[in-house]
This record gives sequence, C-alpha cells and structure tokens, in this order.
Amino acid sequence: MESSTTRSIVDALTKAIVEHRLQPGTKLAEQKLADHFGVSRTLVRQALFQLSQNKLIRLEPARGAFVAAPAVDEAKQVFAVRRMLEAEMTREFVRTVTPAKIKALKEHVALEKSAVSGEDISGRTELLGDFHVRMAELMGNQVLAQILGELISRCALITLMYQSASAAEHSNDEHADIVKALAARDEERAVRLMTEHLEHVEANLTFDRKVPTNDISLALS
Repeated sequence: MESSTTRSIVDALTKAIVEHRLQPGTKLAEQKLADHFGVSRTLVRQALFQLSQNKLIRLEPARGAFVAAPAVDEAKQVFAVRRMLEAEMTREFVRTVTPAKIKALKEHVALEKSAVSGEDISGRTELLGDFHVRMAELMGNQVLAQILGELISRCALITLMYQSASAAEHSNDEHADIVKALAARDEERAVRLMTEHLEHVEANLTFDRKVPTNDISLALS
C-alpha cells in the first residue's frame, strides 16, 4: 500500500514538472504535499527521495526539497547524450522497421498534431517527448525507453528554463519527416533528420532567460 501511494505521489509530481506546471526552484514543502495528497510526511519524504534520485528535484539539508534547476553546462550535456543515443537508436530502428511500427509512429505524430493545433500545452509537451520513447518501445528495448524517458524529463526542465519561443509545431513537422525516412528505410537520412531535430530544439534555447516561479498548490490542483 505504502509503495503504491509513494509511486502515485512520484507520478503526480513528475507529471507536474514535465508539463511545466511546477517551475524550477519551486520549494516542495513536505507538509503542504502531505495535506494535498492526504498522506503522512513519511510517504512524501519517500517520494521526494525517489525524485531526487531521478534528478528532478534537489534535497538541501535544513532547507528541504526544490524542483531542480539544471545549469547551462548540464543542459548542453543532456542534449549531447540524447544525440549520441538517438542517432544509434534511429539506425537500429531502420534495420528492424515494420509496417506496424510505422503505423504506430504515424498515429503518435497525429496525436501530437492534434495537441499542437488545439493549443493543448500539457498534452503536446508530453506527446512530443514520448515520440522518442515510443521509438525505443517499438524496438522492444525497455532499458533504452527508460533511459530516454529520464533524459527527456530532464530536458523538460531545461526547455522550461531556457526555451525562447514555442517550437512545438516545428518539432511535430520534424517528427513526421523522421517517420517518412524510417518508412523508406533511408538510414542516413533518418539519422541526419533526428540529429538535426535535436540540434534545432537545443538551438531554440536562450540560456540567459530569467527563470519564473510558481506555487505548488496551483500546480497540483
């Protein structure tokens, strides 16, 4: 019971962070979270520890828990790691591509497009990130899917802090182009498009932007 409750708190906070409802630097007060979820502070503490292990929050002695605020160097390193991982993932996907896999990706891109055109900010944020995880899942590589999921969670924080303007529609178009290259089994084009896509996302970040703040009760309501 305790583990499932802790997991639900972790999931709720992760979702709030990834969907940009909890801003970097926001203090996560244990008592406020306990009141919100109707649980003990012990369970909240367990959830916060798990989130700190995933680098989504930082725990400071005598100060408490705060939503992580990645440094510029870390932001660049995360994108560098993603480019390395996803270039090889794309190569492997082309080698094992099937009509069913392409159909699944096309359906995902269609959901993205709907969220973008409908100005569903939380939905599009989640879907645009999940495209990359979906590729790993379709390959049957759950380890890669988990690693990418964690990296993308960290990218969500980085994007929130530094993104100069919404590039959601452009990202959706690039995903569609990547799927076309995968369907054509054009390995070099697919890898180039994936690499360029991640470079474009990083290029749209402005690293001197002032970070906003948010209220935890509003973010979780």
